[in-house]
Amino acid sequence: MSSPAAGAPGCRVHEGLPYPLGASWDGTGVNFALFSANATRVELCLFDDAGVETARVALPEYTNEIWHGYLPDVRPGQLYAYRVHGPYEPENGHRFNPNKLLLDPYAKQIVGELKWDEALFGYTVGHADADLSFDQRDSAPFMPRCKVIDPAFTWGDHHAPRTDWSRTIIYELHVRGYTMLHPAVPEGHRGTFAGLGHSEVIDYLRRLGVTAVELMPVHTFIDDQYLVEAGLRNYWGYNSIGFFAPDPRFMATGVVSEFKELVARMHQAGLEVLLDVVYNHTAEGSELGPTLSMRGIDNASYYRLEDDRRHYVNDTGTGNTLNVNHSRVQQLVTDSLRYWATEMQVDGFRFDLATILGREPHGFDQSGSFLDSVRQDPVLSQVKLIAEPWDLGLGGYQTGGFPPGWAEWNDRFRDTARAFWRGDAGRLAELATRLTGSADLFDHRGRRPYASVNFVTAHDGFTLHDLVSYAHKHNEANGQDNRDGNGHNISTNHGHEGPTDDADILSAREQHMRNLLATLLLAQGTPMLLAGDETAHTQRGNNNAYCQDSEVTWIDWAAARPEDERRIDFVRRLCGLRQALPLLRRAHFLSAAPDRDGVRDVVWLTADDREMGDAEWRDVENRCLGMMLDGRSRQAPVGRPYATLLLLINGSDQPMAFRRPERASTTHWRRLLGTALVPPAAMLNEGPITVPAHALLLLQAYAESGSTA
Repeated sequence: MSSPAAGAPGCRVHEGLPYPLGASWDGTGVNFALFSANATRVELCLFDDAGVETARVALPEYTNEIWHGYLPDVRPGQLYAYRVHGPYEPENGHRFNPNKLLLDPYAKQIVGELKWDEALFGYTVGHADADLSFDQRDSAPFMPRCKVIDPAFTWGDHHAPRTDWSRTIIYELHVRGYTMLHPAVPEGHRGTFAGLGHSEVIDYLRRLGVTAVELMPVHTFIDDQYLVEAGLRNYWGYNSIGFFAPDPRFMATGVVSEFKELVARMHQAGLEVLLDVVYNHTAEGSELGPTLSMRGIDNASYYRLEDDRRHYVNDTGTGNTLNVNHSRVQQLVTDSLRYWATEMQVDGFRFDLATILGREPHGFDQSGSFLDSVRQDPVLSQVKLIAEPWDLGLGGYQTGGFPPGWAEWNDRFRDTARAFWRGDAGRLAELATRLTGSADLFDHRGRRPYASVNFVTAHDGFTLHDLVSYAHKHNEANGQDNRDGNGHNISTNHGHEGPTDDADILSAREQHMRNLLATLLLAQGTPMLLAGDETAHTQRGNNNAYCQDSEVTWIDWAAARPEDERRIDFVRRLCGLRQALPLLRRAHFLSAAPDRDGVRDVVWLTADDREMGDAEWRDVENRCLGMMLDGRSRQAPVGRPYATLLLLINGSDQPMAFRRPERASTTHWRRLLGTALVPPAAMLNEGPITVPAHALLLLQAYAESGSTA
């Protein structure tokens, strides 16, 4: 609650300190500190619980470009925001307008919703001079507020899982969509951190076998004006405006500690929590966007500007690009990351359009200032760091180009797996490369196979069900006449577009899904599953459901069918095998070179037990491959020897008989997993090993006595 003293005109203010930035409660009062290199005056506005301004205080001190003041009478719960004075000179990069209420970039909690109105813009909308004009309307009635918080929280005997990279299985999910239709979650908790922390939800995740949940953006974000006017929402959340504050729509209790409770519950179940974070741009958009925070605080410092200074560099495709090369902006990002890693106890981050963060004036640089600062940071260097290694700028595609300490989304794995199992010609050699951790991309500077985050589906694109059910995108519900979304999906409908009752088509789709899931979880690298793929969640062919906060994107838990249960069990089996068999999750790249005993860690085989040669690799019609991981190799993981594994892949239209490998220590094989609808015998002791059409088979060698060999 607001303090009466804080709400009184002329409330006490002392000089305070320039650090830490933001609003900091010390048990006695609150220190306020805001960076702005070009402002001439900063006013702190205090509000009561109804949002009415009760006091306006000029921050009295300016130290090292930090405006600061200490209010001894303010308490946690106080609502506040800023008004910042300075030149309004867009042609010089300055867009100060004290008529606009501004959110603190360091706010730990933001309350209320933004209400779109022309008063939110620093210029007069519709004016002949566009953004060069100056708008004098007060934006406060339409703005959210920041809230001072007390960060105290009792973690008890909490311990983070600290799962090794080689054992990590990531599960990408949306906080709201995952629980909105979950029958066990109380209605008031659905779509929130509290709902995701429900015991039945966490137990399901634990039993599925994943080790980390990657939450799509939970930083406070804005629903774009054009979406609101169309009756839609920014569901995905890649439109941040508060890098420290959880979005209020995800909090059932309205208290920040709800997120900490979620992390504590996940950790207790052995699950890590990763955050998808957006530090490449903000919700303020282009020069024609609203003035909500950084634009009005110090536009020329916070954003990368074109040479004319009026316009923004737009390497993100969203209208602006955060200027992470500026020391204070870089500090903002790293302070935010440390806050979530320490105060909120999250285990890692996936960075949206991460190439932006490595951009220097000359282009992307592995030794860019931000990437270097993270690598040497004693906190951030110890958490999981995952890059989406591309942006829209020149030279923006950087898969494999990030420095040691980073993992990266590997779209080459996605495209290769999709193309091979769709039946595209000439994909066998690249499939082999992707199955072995994409050494062509990541085997340098001491990086490991787990640097390749493998996926076949993600939030952006078709779900697994839709990937095998639609040949074309169907995004009409987004209101853009199906023009949005990527048209290159490498998908197939198996003879019918969308839903069908045809048993043969449904059977083919099920096997196709199992093939993709098995390829993902049996490959070297770090697998990432999209939430709902194991239940065949459909978005009705929408491959760009960023604005669909509805049944289109919400996981339908009540619609489970017998085949869905079988598929869930299949994923559990895959996750279990991956954890049980170290050869499937090696910490070092396979070399195919003989060790001192003449044993090779991987051997590539034809169906007639010959080693794959140049002719076989170049044969564009060849769709069959044997991959033998020899557990006797001295290059195997520590603790050798292991039982040799044999992965047989048949992407052709006909069953394929594979001859038993004579290079193995035995001719006896145990079936561990197959993707065919009719499973073969568990023990395969004589004759060729037949793999059905469009299927794969994982085998384990064992001695005649029955022990593993």
